[in-house]
Amino acid sequence: MRSTSARPRATIRDVAQAARVSPQTVSNVINAPDRVRPDTRTRVLAEIERVGYRPSTAARGLRHQRAGAVGIELNVSSGGGDVGALLVGQLTVRAPSYGVHLVPFADDEVFPMVEAYRDMVRRHLVDAFVFADTHSGDPRPGWLLEHEIPFASFGRPYSHPELTCWADVDGHAGLTLAVEHLVERGFETVAYLGWPLHLEDPAVAEDRHAGWVDATASLGVGGPSGTSDQELGAAVRAADALLDELGPGDAVACASDLLALGVLYAAAHRGLVVGTDLGVVGFDGSLLARRHGLTTVVQPFRDIADSLLGIVRDQLAGRPSPQAGHLLRPALAASATTDRTGTSTAYPQIPSLTRR
Repeated sequence: MRSTSARPRATIRDVAQAARVSPQTVSNVINAPDRVRPDTRTRVLAEIERVGYRPSTAARGLRHQRAGAVGIELNVSSGGGDVGALLVGQLTVRAPSYGVHLVPFADDEVFPMVEAYRDMVRRHLVDAFVFADTHSGDPRPGWLLEHEIPFASFGRPYSHPELTCWADVDGHAGLTLAVEHLVERGFETVAYLGWPLHLEDPAVAEDRHAGWVDATASLGVGGPSGTSDQELGAAVRAADALLDELGPGDAVACASDLLALGVLYAAAHRGLVVGTDLGVVGFDGSLLARRHGLTTVVQPFRDIADSLLGIVRDQLAGRPSPQAGHLLRPALAASATTDRTGTSTAYPQIPSLTRR
């Protein structure tokens, strides 16, 4: 008599655990065996046979019923910037060069939403995914790995350090650029306004903070530091406290353009002329920076888009993942907030806020 309880289907994670390797290595054994050491390859193949592993039907369905599309989940609940829109814009522009188009999806309240990935795979709406806002405990990489769905992430998948299918921006290098620029412009002390280092996912905050620490120590211009959540009101209050410790001719390097905008508000309330009395540098290269004449560290969104789409294209073609993730170097765009001559295009007047 046939058993009514079916044995659970073996997954790529089962093979990886049994063979004491990463899921990425199992994938390489299947798709790019030449990249795996012979002894490791033999061990993995033996475990594949032993546990009865078979590739995911969802992955096979995607491979055989190509939609010519890449899905991207939007974090519509996140506030404090337009970086996501700039990334999606470049992905949309660059996608045709990789033979695909972009399919965005989102939920008003839930992020990330693994069920939406499952639904898009089931309906064969996309061939792969790209996503951003990676964080510790992010369920998306694990689910996509388990179902063998091609993907690439903007930001390192912190819960899966073995993965190389990512592109990210070198925040340490970006803050180094900011500090060096401020020193070149003649500012004496460079303070820092960043994000709290005790966040659930402090990696980006730590990276940018470390860039400021190392650069100011090297150049002998270190000053006070403060932290704020990515919210304008909080940024203004944190900046106001920071300015108590600074004088004319000093500067503030910031972890984001929104935090830098908070410094502009706080400076305006004190009657300081930004650019001459106080230097300010943001980070992101956002539309916010352009509107307010902010000197900013610009994220290379076009290069990020090309990296992500290239990774996905190679996965769909059965080519191996890159040897390492793509860590991209940002650039600095100087504007009015670090112009000590007052000749740059003036930024819009910032209204004063009531001190709290």
